[in-house]
Amino acid sequence: MPSVLAPDLDLAAPAQGPWSKLNEQQLEAVQHGVGQPSAPALLVVAGAGSGKTMTLAARVARLVLAGADPQRLLLLTFSRRAAQEMERRAGQLLQQALGQTSTRRPPELPWAGTFHAIGARLLREYAARVGLSEQFTVLDRGDAEDLMGWLREEQGLGRTHKRFPLKGTCLAIYSRAVNSEERLVDVLQLHYPWCAEWAAELKGLFRAYVSAKQAQRVLDYDDLLLYWAQMMEDGRLARELGERFQHVLVDEYQDTNRLQARILRALKPDGRGLTVVGDDAQAIYGFRAAEVRNILDFPSQFEPPARVVTLERNYRSTQPILDASNAVIERAAERHAKRLWTDRRDGPRPQLVTVEDDMAQARWVADQVLAHREGGLALRRQAVLFRSSLHSAALELELMRRNIPFVKYGGLKFLEAAHVKDVLSLLRWVENPRSRLAGFRVAQLVPGIGPAAARRLLDAIHEQADPLAALAAFKPPSAAAGQWPELVRAFTRLRRGEVAWPDEVAYAVQWYRPMLERLYEDVAVRLADLDQLARIAAGYSSRERFLTELTLDPPEATSDEAGAPGRDEDYLILSTIHSAKGQEWQAVYLLNAVDGCIPSDLSTGEIAQIEEERRLLYVALTRAQRHLHVMVPQRFYVHQQSRLGGRHVYASLTRFIPEPVSRLFEAVGPLTPDGQARPQPTGGDATLDVLARVRAQWD
Repeated sequence: MPSVLAPDLDLAAPAQGPWSKLNEQQLEAVQHGVGQPSAPALLVVAGAGSGKTMTLAARVARLVLAGADPQRLLLLTFSRRAAQEMERRAGQLLQQALGQTSTRRPPELPWAGTFHAIGARLLREYAARVGLSEQFTVLDRGDAEDLMGWLREEQGLGRTHKRFPLKGTCLAIYSRAVNSEERLVDVLQLHYPWCAEWAAELKGLFRAYVSAKQAQRVLDYDDLLLYWAQMMEDGRLARELGERFQHVLVDEYQDTNRLQARILRALKPDGRGLTVVGDDAQAIYGFRAAEVRNILDFPSQFEPPARVVTLERNYRSTQPILDASNAVIERAAERHAKRLWTDRRDGPRPQLVTVEDDMAQARWVADQVLAHREGGLALRRQAVLFRSSLHSAALELELMRRNIPFVKYGGLKFLEAAHVKDVLSLLRWVENPRSRLAGFRVAQLVPGIGPAAARRLLDAIHEQADPLAALAAFKPPSAAAGQWPELVRAFTRLRRGEVAWPDEVAYAVQWYRPMLERLYEDVAVRLADLDQLARIAAGYSSRERFLTELTLDPPEATSDEAGAPGRDEDYLILSTIHSAKGQEWQAVYLLNAVDGCIPSDLSTGEIAQIEEERRLLYVALTRAQRHLHVMVPQRFYVHQQSRLGGRHVYASLTRFIPEPVSRLFEAVGPLTPDGQARPQPTGGDATLDVLARVRAQWD
């Protein structure tokens, strides 16, 4: 079909106009099936930094220039910003192709958006034909949780003799079952084993939840996909929508779940007109029910099989970084084969940096960040990545101490997490019983103690010279009688020094744990934060020094008014690996590249989980443009739940960097806790004959 927009544009001349900037593989993907309605489906395996967004936008522009109706293009992304960026780039390419002097505005793409947004539009349009009210409203996550919680209470599930999952966990289970298309019992056994005994009750709760939503004419986020998929089960509607959209293009296909894949197959059963772009090596959202098999199995799902175009030229990193990244992912059990390469052959080798422990790791990273900064690399062009938000705790403290500004993505700052503040408040209150701020927070952790009772307690302590006597004499409300003595006992033992430092932290956590289990569902994750706090405490000589060095938020930070804006001209990026996907920095520091962190010890139960952890490491490595520092602390200090003592765990380099792969890195270290190179022994220079002294003991 000739182009309506630019009849004089020679589509057979790929070097013309904006297409001249594309490499051979990108151009192959852009040109696939142009003017050929019977062309098979297309899978673009886009390696990290290979120009995925530009390629997909160029394909959209090429299809429009070839005569495709913009009204019949369906472009699906995973964020509204991505859809807008894709539409903007496609418009720019169309404008360039039409000529800079053209007054014709590039066409809009009215069907560009997220899966959920497009689903909502289609359901609204087809509501009368699928039994929905046209006036349905969509619940946000908070409203959905509240509805689930109301039904939970209505069914008496909050009054069981055992702990029933809270409303947020119930909604998460429901969402997982819907998006993964797995049976509830399988979802519970695999992902929520602590809730498996409640399968029958949860099924009843979810039945009531669905009925309530339908009675109230509301849909939640998951319904936008579920109802769309159900609509596509009708052959007539599926054919109608399939014909309505001449081309369907999907970004980040590796992040789709089974429900989304089912929708796409129903839209284009033979694959003709379907283009998906993604990278199986960057499939890291299994915890959100994303299914990596969608992209791995895509070519074989259609007849004829989908065409596969692989983008291997990288525009981000240097070749030494790509060599190491390639070596890591090549050991994956199953993947679409590719090997990233670049014209940027120069650059330092990535480093494997061995340090003594996580405190030394923090000091080394801070030193190197400042060194790069002095070398002309702004803080904002450097990023520290980690598997879990809690892994940056020691580094955050070091950055605060050195006045290095930072912004953290992928979780609260460590000291801002409520459960961390709770334990620190107990220690601060013990250290200074006159601290009303700490005491007010701690007292209300006890069930039955409200603001009025807490104020009465603090007034009593203020009026007496002996805070322990005031605490012991205080009469709590009857509702608090059960757990109040435990707080008095914990406060007294800590105040009198009956627990040695740093075991005081473990003892405080032991007291706090019942409150933690009552207040939160994600207990394991929060306990890991508190283990990290105990590990940090081990590096200080006393409670007073520990609390002074931490310097919790000053009193004005608790005010309802906003504080002064940050005025630093630059700041370091701290981010979880998941939050870093799609980003890039000149220098990247990866923390804790050891087994137990990468892979996480919570993700080693199945081969599929381990393979996703490998991909997570690959994503982290490929964020670096020129400098890559992979940190390997040799020792962690962890507290055992069974006793107040602790132990040091000696860590090993992540299994994803075995010896052949490690040769592609420059080895740095081992280092002492102060970050200095460990002196190496030299033969023949011994000044003390220990062997002779030991023998002499028995002469």
